[in-house]
Amino acid sequence: MSDLEKYIAKREKKTPGFKKGVMEEYNNMMIGARIKELRTSKGITQEELAKKLKTTKSAVSRLENHAGSVRLSTLEKVAEVLGKKLEVSFK
Repeated sequence: MSDLEKYIAKREKKTPGFKKGVMEEYNNMMIGARIKELRTSKGITQEELAKKLKTTKSAVSRLENHAGSVRLSTLEKVAEVLGKKLEVSFK
């Protein structure tokens, strides 16, 4: 067990739901990181992506850095613009 896993387990004992919150934030961060990765691999700037999405550069930045509470329709538009297909699954 890593130090991080030990810390999360310890905090979960003191604060039930802590692990769930950490995992939700991690997943949100990963969505934003994946969008950034796709954008940069296409050689597109935040500003260029914003134009294609008909939004602002700051909105794209927020999406890449704080992807929590993002609408499914927004993710579908991003996927379309980046030439990808959005897949959602329940596990």
